[in-house]
Amino acid sequence: MEALRSVDGWPAAHAAVAVVGRGGVLATRGESDRVFRWASVTKLLTAHAALVALEEGIVDLDEPAGPPGSTLRHLLSHAGGLPLNQGPPIARPGQRRIYSNSGIEAAAATVAAGAEMPFPEYLRAAVTGPLGLSSHLEGSAAWGHRGTLDDLCRLASELLAPALVAPETLAEATSTQFPGLTGVLPGFGRMEPNDWGLGFELRDGKRPHWTGERNSPRTFGHFGAAGTFLWVDPDAGLALACLTDLEFGAWAVEAWPRLSDSVLEELE
Repeated sequence: MEALRSVDGWPAAHAAVAVVGRGGVLATRGESDRVFRWASVTKLLTAHAALVALEEGIVDLDEPAGPPGSTLRHLLSHAGGLPLNQGPPIARPGQRRIYSNSGIEAAAATVAAGAEMPFPEYLRAAVTGPLGLSSHLEGSAAWGHRGTLDDLCRLASELLAPALVAPETLAEATSTQFPGLTGVLPGFGRMEPNDWGLGFELRDGKRPHWTGERNSPRTFGHFGAAGTFLWVDPDAGLALACLTDLEFGAWAVEAWPRLSDSVLEELE
């Protein structure tokens, strides 16, 4: 794809990108077998593991989890009131959308307790193993995964046409949880509302945003501080996966939406 050539001009030492359709990978650029830090794109794996656990009856979205008054649903949708990293709650559950690594880690601990095994083992059994991912979670369930573009493409294919969970389950996970909550989208500012699904960030009408203007409001996904992202646009039937070794910054705020729009325009 011509659109992917723009990645060659990015300031990252290494970058790998791919366009995925419902039939598989359509185009790539860069080293698809290089291992990168996924950073917060890890949250998509953790969320999908929670969905598998939900269907297995290991957890319930509305069971108590995290601080008093919080549920697993609150934790997965960044509505549990927990801060970014470790510490006591800074808001009541369901009051604000506070982006929280510690909330996702608490959600993973809830899944692990229900499954009666460490979360990395459950993640491997429920998601990364069945998808054939070559890598493993190393550390935090919110940001600790390392893997290749090939791995990220396999996850993208699953999110375009789920096989590990029912389509209805994924549809629930990519719909707004606790509508109307305001909050800060890291790197892009305060959003009113800052809609979120169950671990999946929702584009909706957010501006500015890391996806493109051509992305539909139904687009969902996540980006990471390591210069990584994955979005899935159900209306277009496409996903765009990106891994780099350059920390997120102003370069990404400019480059990612431009790339997304170019890809969608080329494939219209």
